[in-house]
Parts: sequence; C-alpha cells; structure tokens
Amino acid sequence: MVTINEVDNNAAAVPGQSSTQGANRTAAHTHIKGLGLDAQGVAKPVEGGFVGQVAAREACGVIVDLIKAKKMSGRAILLAGGPSTGKTALALAISQELGPKVPFCPLVGSELYSVEVKKTEALMENFRRAIGLRIKETKEVYEGEITELTPEDAENPLGGYGKTISHVIVGLKSAKGTKTLRLDPTIYESIQREKVNVGDVIYIESNTGAVKRVGRSDAYATEFDLETEEYVPLPKGEVHKKKEIVQDVTLHDLDIANARPQGGQDVVSMMGQLLKPKKTEITEKLRQEVNKVVAKYIDQGVAELVPGVLFIDEVNMLDIEIFTYLNRALESNIAPVVVLASNRGMTTVRGTEDVVSPHGVPPDLIDRLLIVRTLPYNKDEIRTIIDRRSKVENLELSAESLDLLADMGVETSLRYVLQLLSPAGILSQTFGRKEIAVTDIEEAKTLFLDAKRSTKILETTKNYL
Repeated sequence: MVTINEVDNNAAAVPGQSSTQGANRTAAHTHIKGLGLDAQGVAKPVEGGFVGQVAAREACGVIVDLIKAKKMSGRAILLAGGPSTGKTALALAISQELGPKVPFCPLVGSELYSVEVKKTEALMENFRRAIGLRIKETKEVYEGEITELTPEDAENPLGGYGKTISHVIVGLKSAKGTKTLRLDPTIYESIQREKVNVGDVIYIESNTGAVKRVGRSDAYATEFDLETEEYVPLPKGEVHKKKEIVQDVTLHDLDIANARPQGGQDVVSMMGQLLKPKKTEITEKLRQEVNKVVAKYIDQGVAELVPGVLFIDEVNMLDIEIFTYLNRALESNIAPVVVLASNRGMTTVRGTEDVVSPHGVPPDLIDRLLIVRTLPYNKDEIRTIIDRRSKVENLELSAESLDLLADMGVETSLRYVLQLLSPAGILSQTFGRKEIAVTDIEEAKTLFLDAKRSTKILETTKNYL
C-alpha cells in the first residue's frame, strides 16, 4: 500500500536534523528583499538583505519615489562601482520596491548582439517590454453555477437527416438568485470547448459571448475521495452583474500580437503560421500604429500608462551605435526609466578606436545620467554579509570561521568567500560536524583557487598552460 504524506514547505525544520524537504533554490540575490529604508527614506545599516551602501540605497529610494510619482520617465541612472559592490542587487531592490505591477526588464549588454535581429531592434524590444499598459474594462457578465444545460434541436434547414442546435437553455444560480438564459448555438460550442457540465461555475460575457469555466462548485466537494478538480464557492450577488476587469500588458505584447495575428482556421493559414520564422522584426510603422491606439485609450480613460524599469548591466559592452540610438530612445514621449550598471573606469567606448570615456559610456550620454556610486565593503560589512548569507543557505559558522572568511574577503574578494561557503558546508558534513570549522574553510581554500593566487601561479610556473 502506498503511503501519501503531506509535505508542508513552511514547516520549521527540526533542530539537529538536516532536511531537504521543501528546500528552496538559493540564487545569488535570494536574500535581497528591498532597499531597507525607513518611512523618511533613510537607509538602515543592515536591512532588506543589504549591508552598508547607505548613500546608494537612499539615492535609489528617491528614484523609486520619482518612478511612483511618474516623474522619472525617459531619464537614466548609472550605478557605478567595482565588482561585487551590489550594483545588480540595487537594481533588483528597486524592482522589489516598485512591486510586481510595474514592469522590470533586466538584460546584459551582450544580449543585444543577435545574429537574427539588429542591435537597435533588440534594444527597442526591451524598451517596449519595460513599458506597461493597465487596461480597465467594465464588462457585463452572467456568473453562477449551472443548474441546467439543455440544447434545443431543430430541423436542418439544408435538408437531410441531421439535426442542428437552434439554441441552448442554461440555468445559472448565484447566492442571490437564479436565471434561465436562452443562448446562441455558437456560445454552446464555446461551452463544449470548455468541457462544462451541470454543477460547474462559469461566467459568460454578454457583449462578446466568451465563456470561462471557473471551476466546480464547492457543493460537490465531497463527490470523490481523490480528485484533481478545483472547487470554487458559489458566486456572490446577482447572476447578471457588471464586473471591472483590469489587465496588465506591456507595449511589446501589443506589438507581437499585431505583428503576428492568428487569423483564419483553414489549413493554408495554419500552415502559414507554422512555417513563419519564430523571430521577426517589428517595423517602426507598426509601433507607431500601436502607439496611436494606446494614446486613444489613455485619452478615453480606458487605459493607464505604467513606465517601468529597463536595467542594462555591463553597459560598457554596448557600442557607439547603440549609445546613439539610446540617446534618441530616451527622448521618446513614452520611455521607461533606464538603469545602467558599469564596473569600468576610464575605458575606450566599444566601436571606436580613440574615444576614451568614463565607464565606457560616450560623453554626450554621461551628461544625461544621474550617477549613483557604490563603495567597496570594509571588513565589518563583509563579516555581516557572510553571516547573513550563511543563514540564507542554512549553514552554521563558528565565530573563528566567520573572522577568517572576513579577513579572506578583504584580501581576495567578497564573491570568492561567499562561493566558498557551500563547499565548506559539504566538507563539514563529511566530517560529521554541524557547524563549519576553520579547518573546513582552509581545506576548501586549497581545493578552490581565487583569482589572485591563480594569476600568481600562472606568472611563476613555466609551461603551466
């Protein structure tokens, strides 16, 4: 007999037992929960997964307030600082502070170089992905549990023995009453496609005739011992009601929908859809048409524009052509907030031979940017980061191990010591220890080289490579 156990992912682990049940995947920025600011916008030293970087976090807090007030559209910010100083974490925290309704589109500079699509086209696609449109519609709907579903037959007008469905009688029940509807045969086809039966909760849009099956009524919840059905409560209010539906789409979604309309049910059009290349460029003319329709919706008050955030990491990878296009795109009347990140100092702008500029960005674009600086972490901050990160990874560190890792972080890099945590945890488990000891870290250090030691070996050892 098979035993079925219920697994509770939120249950606290039993002390002293290492359990992998319900374990979540730990990524590089799992611990980032927000910017960690108080009500006045002042950064707390350790909050929201962040340690230090007080000035940078407060600057990003001001940017978040400007975005929420819709006064930041078409502006660009540059996060400048050395490697592993929290630039990507700051961009991620901005998106977390804005919430899931504001579009956030992250990409790396090298992603724009595609064999199939032009650089400028790829950039424009991402620009449009970062601009949201919130459409509010008031729809008249009939919503309730089906009590009756009776198709009425009629003689086939074309002759022959077959019968056609002239109309369908549907009885709907809600918490406040019942209604019997006489529906068109095409709506009956939609009902059949949704696999609707008596006892299901559905809603029918009165203006389009679209049918949506919500689930099975919870009055039938004890029908079977085991089932895969989703049970929903009986709809509140009357059967016929007005419902406000809010849809969040991006401008890129609208471009794609108009670039590849899925029309026609015949075999030729179906084959045409299959043979079409998956990646097609969207013309500027089509985008302008979409913009006109969007502007009309906004004027009518049906839709609201939600400028999001486009985050481009490793901005020094972009070339002079993309920078020129970026200048123009930022001046567009519908443009997102562009957040750039770079860890370079004075460097040659890609695509040129003699233009040396800060962060690899041309002077005319640098002039447009609000620059936020991230500073290297000191020993105490590194110690706190390691401590917090070990808790995220469910690892226990002794005080001596924590001090050793903090010293190593100052000598090598923060990333290296954070990457040593997991291997050291495996080594401590191998020796049957619950917490990571100094010997585990020393062993992990000998197994995995850091960049400085690796460079030294290459310089001192002949015929190594």
